[in-house]
Amino acid sequence: MVEQKEKILVTGAGGFIGHHMVRFLKSKGYWVRGVDIKYPEFSSKDEAYEFLLLDLRNLDNCKKATEGIDKAYNLTANVGGIGFVSEFKAEVMRDNALININVLEAARQNEVKRVFFSSAAGIYPAIGQETTEAIAFKEEDAYPANPGSEYGWEKLFSERLYQSYQKQFGLGVRIARFHNIFGPEGVYEGPRVKPIEYFCRKIALANDGDEVEIYGDGTQTRSFLYVDDCLEASYRLMESDFSSPLNIGSERAVSINELVDIISDIAGKKLKKVYIDKPQGPKGRTSDNSLAREKLNWKPQVSLEEGLKRTYQWIKEINNKKI
Repeated sequence: MVEQKEKILVTGAGGFIGHHMVRFLKSKGYWVRGVDIKYPEFSSKDEAYEFLLLDLRNLDNCKKATEGIDKAYNLTANVGGIGFVSEFKAEVMRDNALININVLEAARQNEVKRVFFSSAAGIYPAIGQETTEAIAFKEEDAYPANPGSEYGWEKLFSERLYQSYQKQFGLGVRIARFHNIFGPEGVYEGPRVKPIEYFCRKIALANDGDEVEIYGDGTQTRSFLYVDDCLEASYRLMESDFSSPLNIGSERAVSINELVDIISDIAGKKLKKVYIDKPQGPKGRTSDNSLAREKLNWKPQVSLEEGLKRTYQWIKEINNKKI
């Protein structure tokens, strides 16, 4: 039996990164409590030693979640792809602000040693993201602040909230700015789906010559990080002495058109791209990982192609089971 270490809370344990984090930490010998408003869809809730169904927009629920906990990974968020956060911007800001305020206050009251916050690349200024020449944003580029979405503004506010709790109350905090995390066992259909999972499913269901819809003109560029690399970097950050915001992402930028081509090649299919007038987000953005290399001795290990292959295969198998 693996020796048990500290007691760890993972909020958002019913979601994509959260349930992967539960599995990751448990494999390292930690006692893990998962908390979410729903159970994981693609894995067992029993992967956590304890799983509580709680709405973390409520402070009393957050107190229950953090009771007896040494460290907490706060991975809960009301989020989806660009279409979702553009349409439901008020709900996204309200829910996420409530969650982050309540988790922090409950952690303070229950004397949790350290809290991890998953911020996002959306905090970076819209200025500089208007062209397809992807800017590799460094952490200090967050200011002067001008995020391009309400989702980004809320994440930036919450970063400052976490830092304020650290300065005033001495609560240990770690802040990661995630850049488009993807992999198996995530949402792959519906309004919350993100680009990679959306295209994997569309292409898995398509025949040669079918159409695949792309928001905008497909030239917009992003970087994508496989979930296993995200987990390792997040864990190293949590266990480090570094308490300022830190990028966790890939430095390789690809266009959405290129992304579709790579997945199509993996599937062995030739498809027709059709462009539609819907929100496409920034034209270009990627991560500068210099600080992560320096502070965590970390760099991604899984290539985009390998990560896409694993994700596509999982989504293809899920769809085959439904047919």
